[in-house]
Amino acid sequence: MAAPAGGGGGGGGGGEPGPSAASRRVKYGSLAVLVVQNASLILSIRYVRTLPGERFLATTAVVMAEVLKGGACVLLLLLQHRGSVRQTAAVLHGAVLGQPGDTLRLAVPSLIYTLQNNLQYVAISNLPAATFQVTYQLKILTTALFSVLLLGTSLSRLQWLSLALLFAGVALVQAEQARAAPAPGDAGGPPQSYATGLAAVAASCLSSGFAGVYFERLLKRAGGCIWVRNAQLGAVGALVGLAAMWAAEGRAVAGLGFFHGYSPAVWAVVLNQAAGGLLVALVVRYADNILKGFATALSIVASTAASAHLFGFRPRAPFLAGTAMVVAAVYLYSRPRRPPPGPAPAPGDGPGPGDRDGKSVGAA
Repeated sequence: MAAPAGGGGGGGGGGEPGPSAASRRVKYGSLAVLVVQNASLILSIRYVRTLPGERFLATTAVVMAEVLKGGACVLLLLLQHRGSVRQTAAVLHGAVLGQPGDTLRLAVPSLIYTLQNNLQYVAISNLPAATFQVTYQLKILTTALFSVLLLGTSLSRLQWLSLALLFAGVALVQAEQARAAPAPGDAGGPPQSYATGLAAVAASCLSSGFAGVYFERLLKRAGGCIWVRNAQLGAVGALVGLAAMWAAEGRAVAGLGFFHGYSPAVWAVVLNQAAGGLLVALVVRYADNILKGFATALSIVASTAASAHLFGFRPRAPFLAGTAMVVAAVYLYSRPRRPPPGPAPAPGDGPGPGDRDGKSVGAA
């Protein structure tokens, strides 16, 4: 599982400082890229979905993102096995066909992730990018609740307080946005419905929380390399996405074509979305909770600032106050717990349940 991150640097006898420095570079580098990816994905989806003219079919973009993500994981496995196609094929065959029950269990999060990705397109098409970014942090609340219910995770008082602060901040943002007139979009752009966007982001948060915790529970029980798991998710997700595409927009795809409306900007969105899943896997593997919280907070600030510059979004005082509450809540939730009073833990002890909570959020 550690092989993909080693990048081939773990073979020599360079001692401890080399791998440690390399690990820090991977950690901070992946977090920096994740901040840019989170902010740019939302802004770019908002851009391509509000352009005048005919839209691309969002369900096809979801399928292509899953195909690209699964293909990237296969390439990473190929590199991990030193370019051996036979070994890579044997690993994938054993994981997918050799364990059919395990593959079927992966269909549950694949189905939910496909629904979530489609809902994100609906939400961002109808909400300002900054409003979506702030409201979407409710996934932390849903993930925490499902983690308590399904994994038996115990949250600290500070984490419960941060969840209450998060909910209050999102509520303040929504109350301010409800009073304001809905954004009409660019001249000639497609119509937008704030209520539809809000319902879509709420359903997306709910599905994200459940799918993230379910997938974590599956990883804890079955184990396995994270790239193999993501390749499985990509393969099953592509099949589920094709079924959803055919059910929702089958006639449109048959009449207009799978790649109708695709432009370089749309392809950039698809590649960005596929890369996001791999980046989350890296962050979950190498970053601690505080840095992941900073990454999320910085992406919220970056999205708000960029929305003001690119889309003419003008946040008022209640919106800024609610956003500040959400950013503070994300940081507080990500802080590690204080060890309970008593003897100090042994040097080999693990990071504790706080890391598991952060991993759930990151995986969602």
